[in-house]
Amino acid sequence: MLFHERFMDIALKEAELAVSCGDVPIGALAVMGGEIISKGHNLREALNDPTAHAEMLVIRDSAEKMGKWRLKDITLYVTVEPCIMCAGAMILARIPQVVFGVYDPKGGGCGSVFQILQDPMLNHRVEIISGVREEMCRRVLQGFFNNCRGKRREETSPSPTVHQEPLQRKL
Repeated sequence: MLFHERFMDIALKEAELAVSCGDVPIGALAVMGGEIISKGHNLREALNDPTAHAEMLVIRDSAEKMGKWRLKDITLYVTVEPCIMCAGAMILARIPQVVFGVYDPKGGGCGSVFQILQDPMLNHRVEIISGVREEMCRRVLQGFFNNCRGKRREETSPSPTVHQEPLQRKL
């Protein structure tokens, strides 16, 4: 497990970079033979691209670097369970294994909401390893959303006003 934890630590550093871009802190990397082929983080906000998930960017970059779309020697590391779009891309790229930190109970495509990667109707299956650095991945994600909620509260809370006496009705 130390092997997976070492790479998840790098994915967590990528997740922190997403925060600096104003995006949800999700980091990913592609590993082949113990070497990192590609790494990335969410860039949806920076690129105004709904498909700019960390996994999608890493898959695209890996295919370009390797000069092939079949990534059958890659292990994909992601801090959060991939969504259905990213899970579909893993199937299409023939990625054999995904390792992630924490499940996404609202939109996960690898077991929490949907199970794309093991669907018997599809032509490829992806081995799933979950829970690697789970607490740390959860803390990073929760910290981001707690911070967002705090900013929203500040923006919507009424600004202090000068106290005014109620109008007196004349009789």
